[in-house]
Amino acid sequence: MKTDENILTDGIQVLRKNDEDIERLISSHGGDFFSLLDRYISEIELFNSAYGLVGTSDRRELIVKHILDSLAPAGIISRLLAELCANDSEVNPPHIADAGSGAGLPGIPLSIIMPRCDFTLIERMNRRTGFLWNVKASLNLSNVSVEETELEKTAPGRFRLVTFRAFKPLEPKLLKSIFRICADDGIIAAYKGRLEKIKKEMLSLEKLCGKWEAISYAVPFLDEERHLLVIKPLSANIRF
Repeated sequence: MKTDENILTDGIQVLRKNDEDIERLISSHGGDFFSLLDRYISEIELFNSAYGLVGTSDRRELIVKHILDSLAPAGIISRLLAELCANDSEVNPPHIADAGSGAGLPGIPLSIIMPRCDFTLIERMNRRTGFLWNVKASLNLSNVSVEETELEKTAPGRFRLVTFRAFKPLEPKLLKSIFRICADDGIIAAYKGRLEKIKKEMLSLEKLCGKWEAISYAVPFLDEERHLLVIKPLSANIRF
C-alpha cells in the first residue's frame, strides 16, 4: 500500500502515464502544480472539522477519493472543451462552472491543472464559500471566482461546461437548473460511479437530454467503477 507521503505524486504519475492529455496539461503547467495541490489538501484538512467539507479525516482517503478522483477525468474534460471551442471565432478561455462546489471539488483541482480556463465555483452555503474564497486567495488562483448563491439564482447561459460531483442521483429539477446556466452549446460533466446505476438514473431524464454518454475513467489506488456522465441539452449541437 502506498504511504500518505507518496500517494499523491505516485497517483499523478499514473494519470500522466494513462492519459496523454493529462501529461500535456501538467507538462505545460510549470513547477508549482504539486505544491498547489499540497496546499489545497492542507487547507481542507485544516478546516474540515469546522466546516464539514469532506466526509473523511483520513489523508489517504482524501487524496484518493477526492483529489485524484477530481483529476482523473481531466483529459476527457480537456478533449470535450477542445471540441466545444473548435469553431469559436475568438480565442477566449472557456468558462466552466462547478455546481454545488462544496469544498471546491472538482473545481479547484481542475482549475489547478487547467489554468487557462476560467472556473466559477457555485455554492450556496456561507461557511463553504468562505473556505473557497480563502483557498482562492491562499493559492493565488486568478482563474477562479466564487459565487454564493443557489443554482436557480445564477445568471443563465454563461458556461460552456458545468461540472457536478455528488453522490446523490440527478433528478429533473436539478438537471433543469444546471442546463439553465449552460451556454446554448454547453454540456454537463457529472462525476458518477457504476454504469448500471447511471443507466437506471437516466431513464427518467432522457426526455430532457439531447444525448448522454458515460465515459469510464480510472482513479489510481481506487478499486471502484467511475464514469464521467456527459450530458447535452436538446438544443445543443455537440458530437461525442
